[in-house]
Amino acid sequence: MSDREARAAEEAAAAGAAMGERALLKGKRGLIVGVANDHSIAWGIAKVLAAHGADLAFTYQGEGFGKRVRPLAESMGSEIVMPVDVTDAGSLDALFARIGEEWGRLDILVHAIAYSDKAELDGRFVDTSRANFLTSLDISCYSLVDLTRRAEPLMTEGGSVVTLTYLGAQRVTPNYNVMGVAKAALESSVRYLANDLGPKGIRVNAISAGPMRTLAGAAIAGARKVYKTGETNAPLRTNGTLEAVGGTALWLASDYGACTTGEVIFVDGGFHVLGMPQGENL
Repeated sequence: MSDREARAAEEAAAAGAAMGERALLKGKRGLIVGVANDHSIAWGIAKVLAAHGADLAFTYQGEGFGKRVRPLAESMGSEIVMPVDVTDAGSLDALFARIGEEWGRLDILVHAIAYSDKAELDGRFVDTSRANFLTSLDISCYSLVDLTRRAEPLMTEGGSVVTLTYLGAQRVTPNYNVMGVAKAALESSVRYLANDLGPKGIRVNAISAGPMRTLAGAAIAGARKVYKTGETNAPLRTNGTLEAVGGTALWLASDYGACTTGEVIFVDGGFHVLGMPQGENL
């Protein structure tokens, strides 16, 4: 574990120790799918949920990510940290079997997974290959449906499912291409899942974060320009932060979000309301 990751783990542990009366999620149990490192949006969410009392389980894909995720999870006292490939039913079966055996129930599911061939995020959407289109939709969208279906039987007291999306689902953004289509499908899936599971008290929502300096964001060609554009044009003159996204997830996961479902909540400094850049940037 690097010094930076060690510091992040120490900060998470300190936040958990200092939660005191802020424990909005005391007694809640959540599954975080999609942490890659200490800059991941999923990690930002996990830190806030843990600081408010949630017990968390984590997954990772491959030993490379495992070396980063396990120390972070352990810093929160997490006992369930498992390798999972969302395209492999066997690994998902094992994950939810263990959660069922050790916890007996699940209250929160955070889905933070997306994938596309980086080579096809640079150029024209019309040139997207069939293989990458299907893979992108499978991993970035269908995984939410699959994970939610598996979580449903464990959410015996209701629950909250939170996924991550981006403005490129609703508007054309440079070099987002097939990921925009995958995120659009994800947002539509949120609405259908919310309707299916609402009678059981299970809420399903998406957070649309602005451009962020994450491993996934770095895969987008011209990421630095996109980040700077958001920062200089958003009404708040800032992009979203890990803390702000984490706070939004906390609201959605807590009892304060009890009547919110099927929504896409923007945490992007207000950039999504603009029709064109600010006057000084035209």
